[in-house]
Amino acid sequence: MNALPRLVLTVGEPAGIGPDICLQLATHPLSASVLLLGDIHCLRSRALQLGLPVRLQEWQEGDDWPAIEAGTLRVLHLPLTHPCRVGHLDPANAPAVLNGLDKALALLQAGLADALVTAPVHKGIINDAGIPFTGHTEYLAAACGQNEVVMLLAGRGLRVALATTHLSLADVPAAITRSSLESTLRILHAALIQDFALAAPRILVAGLNPHAGEGGHLGQEEIEVISPVIQSLQKEEMRISGPWPADTLFTPRLLEDADAVLAMYHDQGLPVLKYHAFGEAVNITLGLPIVRTSVDHGTALDVAGSGRAQGESLLHALEAAAEIVRNRRSRNA
Repeated sequence: MNALPRLVLTVGEPAGIGPDICLQLATHPLSASVLLLGDIHCLRSRALQLGLPVRLQEWQEGDDWPAIEAGTLRVLHLPLTHPCRVGHLDPANAPAVLNGLDKALALLQAGLADALVTAPVHKGIINDAGIPFTGHTEYLAAACGQNEVVMLLAGRGLRVALATTHLSLADVPAAITRSSLESTLRILHAALIQDFALAAPRILVAGLNPHAGEGGHLGQEEIEVISPVIQSLQKEEMRISGPWPADTLFTPRLLEDADAVLAMYHDQGLPVLKYHAFGEAVNITLGLPIVRTSVDHGTALDVAGSGRAQGESLLHALEAAAEIVRNRRSRNA
């Protein structure tokens, strides 16, 4: 029970800042044992380019789990199809990027690791390679056989979950049904208890329309879908309130009495979260049979290899994954 959490970390898009921020980990004290999944030659080349004195040691299945050693990172070598050019996307390497996720899942499902942390991938180049891909969240959900998962971003004391994720705005209203919203709230509520050790979590639910529908004058979704679900769950003594107008929901007066906010769509909640904590926030996928966290930013191709990449979000993602592992161990003890 006291063993360090074992985290697998995928380096993401090799042409982006994923390798940069992963390599920076060697310069920080860590509270969990970390295994990188990626091309060790790409990582060595990037370390040389960045002037980072990092020792990269190849790890193979069957080896003892890596211990924490200052200045050293262990890597499960997953070769790229083509050599990586910093800042230049190559669709030929897209299958290798997804192979990293598949290998990470295999290690988790075999009980050889406790949690997955992901550096950013580039959705466009994966699709350009002929592989349908909308994001880590959806890919991992499908791989784990989960129909319903929830995206949560957390940073500087604010937690924002999403009722819908990577959808066209025109498709959002139809995607918010009583069934889907109830499932999302149940997943969020359970995760706040299990993963964040909150005994009686308080959740604020945003409305979909301006002014939360203005009593039906600006839309019916609050009346027909959102309010009935909230009222039903309140009868189970869940501390859920709303629907709140999104333009006034994210104010200190309301947030001081909340453990999480549920936004109805991606760009309703995440601009506020990222303004509040960009570079420090963590993306957490709720509802999976595994623990998965990620950074709050993209591949930043223009910064890759320059030494200007900031790795704070990755450090927070590692710490969040380790904390969730410890909370689950404690709860199951």
